Amino acid sequence: MTEPSPDFAALLQEWQDDYEPRLKRVENAVEELDLLLSQPRPPTATPAPSPAGEAASGIPIELRYPTLEQWVVEHFVRVYARPVGGQIRWCARWWEHAEAITRLEALWRSWETLRIEPLGLDAWLRERLDHHLPHLLGPSGPFASCNPERHAGGKDLATVPAPEGWWDPPEMADR
Repeated sequence: MTEPSPDFAALLQEWQDDYEPRLKRVENAVEELDLLLSQPRPPTATPAPSPAGEAASGIPIELRYPTLEQWVVEHFVRVYARPVGGQIRWCARWWEHAEAITRLEALWRSWETLRIEPLGLDAWLRERLDHHLPHLLGPSGPFASCNPERHAGGKDLATVPAPEGWWDPPEMADR
């Protein structure tokens, strides 16, 4: 076996001299990381969504219709109009029907978000509008008792108050 050349031996010594301080820095960093990971983390706040919403890309979007009413009056009733009568119901006072407001708001907000995505309106039509429209305009929907000339306010479903303690969490058996 031959002895390493003096240049090679010097190079090895240089690497060893450099290696030990680096190893110590890595060990210290691992210890600090272990310490950080072992501590309880404070809860992280979820940022509130912007009123305009965000595209799937996370970029805030500017609303084309800043209010639900504007979207319904300027877009929905013009673009998705159906002949009213028979199976199709509508109420000019749509804003007095809580279910209609809920469904229309879901449609508006999702429309505003998806309109700027590639193929977003296709997905919106298929997955949102085609789902909500039969419920919204159908004979058992929120406008069931209305016609274009007459608004008929809906009646709340009957409820009975829950018994005292009904909503209290059950006692844990293994305490």
